[in-house]
Amino acid sequence: MKNSEAKITMGIDLYFSNLSSRKVRNHFRRHIEHNVSHITVLDWCRKYVLKVHKYIDKLQPKLSGKYYADETEIGRGKRNDIFWACVDWDTRMIVDTHYSLGHGVDEAKTFLEKIKKKGKPKYIQTDSAQFYPRAMRQVFSANTKQKTYHDVERVKHKVINTSRTGKYNVRIETVFSKIKDRVDDFRGLKALWSAPILMAGIVLQHNFIEAHTTTGIIPSKLAGLDLGKENNRWLELIRLASSSQF
Repeated sequence: MKNSEAKITMGIDLYFSNLSSRKVRNHFRRHIEHNVSHITVLDWCRKYVLKVHKYIDKLQPKLSGKYYADETEIGRGKRNDIFWACVDWDTRMIVDTHYSLGHGVDEAKTFLEKIKKKGKPKYIQTDSAQFYPRAMRQVFSANTKQKTYHDVERVKHKVINTSRTGKYNVRIETVFSKIKDRVDDFRGLKALWSAPILMAGIVLQHNFIEAHTTTGIIPSKLAGLDLGKENNRWLELIRLASSSQF
């Protein structure tokens, strides 16, 4: 690349922290010579998120298995798409995500299958949406009453029914609040091909770059995935992803 490693990774970090691509461009204009366009900033983000995502998807984090899952609407253009996410509570790491155009059992199953690839959780807590129980039964043989299945302990499905209890699935809602704030900083998502990549970048920023506000530790560290570098962690991720391909 004709731009320096430091400049590229700074742009990626600023973008996924809280700045729009135009604000990143303006930041460079004020502080760095040889300016770049906001489109170039987006190109950096998409290129290296794809590279890093392929690498981290093969890693095996040490998770507690106490999972909180839900879906939320994400604005894209003049419509709302659906973003699904699952958080491991002890580490605060986002276990996996799914980007879809709608709700339903099939989309819930696709989401849960991704989670299953990371290992068997102790339980998954969701809200009372009708598609979750059926999807949980088909993917995890989960049951809200029976604890075992053929003498094997089931994955427990905990359900929060807000209309009955007044309680919310707050442990995942706090994550969604942070994610939605980031999307608002982007001024919304645009193209369908690009949106899932940028959402994956937000997840990478959460899991591997920033210390969690409650624990004070980067989630990936709590999950046993220590990059061994405290500054410019995007550069370290990109280097690890590049070296793993040879």
